[in-house]
This record gives sequence, structure tokens and C-alpha cells, in this order.
Amino acid sequence: MEQLEGGEQQSAPVWAIFSDLMAALVGILALILVWVIGIQLELSQSLAEEIEKREAEEQRRIALEQALEDPLTKGLVTFRDGRIGISGNVLFELNSDQLQAEGEEVLESLIRPLQAYLEQHDELLMVSGFTDDLPMHPGNRYQDNWGLSAQRALTVTRTLTELGLPNDRVFAAAFGPHHPAVPNVDAESRAQNRRVEISTVPRAPSASTDAETGEGD
Repeated sequence: MEQLEGGEQQSAPVWAIFSDLMAALVGILALILVWVIGIQLELSQSLAEEIEKREAEEQRRIALEQALEDPLTKGLVTFRDGRIGISGNVLFELNSDQLQAEGEEVLESLIRPLQAYLEQHDELLMVSGFTDDLPMHPGNRYQDNWGLSAQRALTVTRTLTELGLPNDRVFAAAFGPHHPAVPNVDAESRAQNRRVEISTVPRAPSASTDAETGEGD
């Protein structure tokens, strides 16, 4: 009888240890479950934000395409991936930064739809100049394609503002021979790469806030 009671007393600590281990295991599993749920919620939130962002970008693209319906129908410009493309041959002569009469007419056709778009969207317009990969002709005023693409972008930017676009909503950028639309393999492809593109850019929140409050550096 004494031996039985002693055996029960010895087994009691074993069950207590086992109970503690089970409680610890359940606690660990609960922590893992909470962590997994937290990760899933974070991923769901990130996915929802990404979907909302893409939907907003798509709506902006559709709005701009609708505004450009007339010049697009007439074949004066192209519209791809949210960027308005204008052939460099229409705007400028080869290696020149002087706007041709035909090019100015094309820019005039864009003023009204771009004005309408800017009135409805708090965004900026980036005018980007691109060239082909051929070096400058001897005697050209520009040493390289960077300079030519920069001046062409500035020429288009200044013309757009002179025609009525607000000065603080348009800016110029130069890419030279980089980021070609198609590989530079022949005269036809190089002609496609000599171009100017106009794309929309979200305005930084601080910029619009400073404009409203009149604060600046």
C-alpha cells in the first residue's frame, strides 16, 4: 500500500510537467496563429492599396485618352502607356531645335484637351526629349544628343506655355539617345526614336500645400 502511494506521488510531477509543456505548446501555436493572421491582414491591405493605385492610374489614362480623342483620331499624335508621343520629324528638322510650322499646329491641337485634363487633375505634365543613337553632325551647335534633346524639350515646353498651359504645371526632361522606342537598326527605326513625349506626373503633396499657403524656401 505504501509502495502504491509512493508511485502515485512520483507520477504526479510527471503529469504536471506534461501539462506545462502542453500549455506552452498551445501558447506558441496561438502566437504563430496571431502572427500568420497579422501577415495575411498586412498583405491584404497592401494588395488593396496596390489595386486602388492601379485603378486610379487607369482612370487617369482613360481620362487623358478621352481628352485627346480629336488629335488621336486625326493621327497627329500617338498615345501609349499613358504617354503622348509626337514624331520628331513633325516637330523639328534633323539635328534642329527650331519648331516647324507643322509641329506648332500639332501642339496647338493639344492645348485644349491638356487644359481640360489639368483642370480636373492635380498633376504636372513632363515634356521629354529623345533622339536616335547617331552622333551630332560636325559643326552642330550641340556636342551630343543630350543637349539636343534637352533643347527640343524646352522648345516644346515653352511653346505649350505660350499657347496657354500654366507655367507651373509643365516641365522639361532630356533623355538623349537613351530609352529608345524601338531598337536603332535603320533609318526608319531611328526616325521613330527622334520624338517628344508628354506624360502626366503626380504633383508632390508639399508642392500643392506650399502653393496654397504661399510658403516656400
